[in-house]
Amino acid sequence: METRHEAGGDALVRTLSEDGGITVRALSATDLVREAAERHGTSALATLALGRVLMGAILLGAGGKHGETVQVRFRGGGPLRTLLAIANAEGEVRGYVGDPAAGSATTLSVAQGIGLGDLSVVRHRPGWKEPYTGIVPIVSGEVGEDLALYLTESEQTPSAVGLGVQLDDEGQVVAAGGFLAQALPDADESLLGRLEANVRALPGPSELVRSGAGAPGLAERLLDGIGGRELRRGPARYRCSCDRDRVIRAIALLGREEVEQLHAQGELVEVRCEFCGERYEVDPDHVRALFPDA
Repeated sequence: METRHEAGGDALVRTLSEDGGITVRALSATDLVREAAERHGTSALATLALGRVLMGAILLGAGGKHGETVQVRFRGGGPLRTLLAIANAEGEVRGYVGDPAAGSATTLSVAQGIGLGDLSVVRHRPGWKEPYTGIVPIVSGEVGEDLALYLTESEQTPSAVGLGVQLDDEGQVVAAGGFLAQALPDADESLLGRLEANVRALPGPSELVRSGAGAPGLAERLLDGIGGRELRRGPARYRCSCDRDRVIRAIALLGREEVEQLHAQGELVEVRCEFCGERYEVDPDHVRALFPDA
């Protein structure tokens, strides 16, 4: 299912430091996060949290091979419950929040909305017998900090992650952006020190996006005084893989007996995709036809 509008200012850029010891990914995703909020009807708090998780998944999935996916799930004890996002190597992402209406951004922080629990990251690559899954405790509930800790401890890649979403007084998304900077093996220690200083001095990613710097500006600020190679730019967009055929197959998983009951009732079955909010009306006859001798 395609997105409803093009994300004109959204982009994902990737580059390496001039010496090749540091990799940087930067993302502007205002339209993407705005679309997710509209599709799920999220409260301000849920928008802030879901936006960060969606962007984090894109940054973790960027640079992979065609067909690779990464799933990021925060499952905490806060009112938002579960936040899940699935991204592919092409910068496409979909996701949802357990309680889209939970909380208020004026009374609860994102960390409080998520609460303590566990963070899991599932990487899948075509050809693997089974996906790689890493699970760590949620330490802060600040999505970027927890993802950085996961990458450093579970995937053994020292990382810095920054994620931010800005809302206006009406709770509408006005800016969203993020970055992921990682040290590769044998990275120059002096350059890593400069990168750390750049990260500390960096305004919030969403502030830079709102100022017009965009993803390229984010990457340039991170590599200030370090030097970088040519930027590789790609899209970032909200895209769900649901369609009517998938929905019909999903209903068929209920089993022949349940499908026969639906058929006997003679009513259309309404299904809502949890990832994008799209609603489908399905005639049980179409599902029943999937069973032999139906």
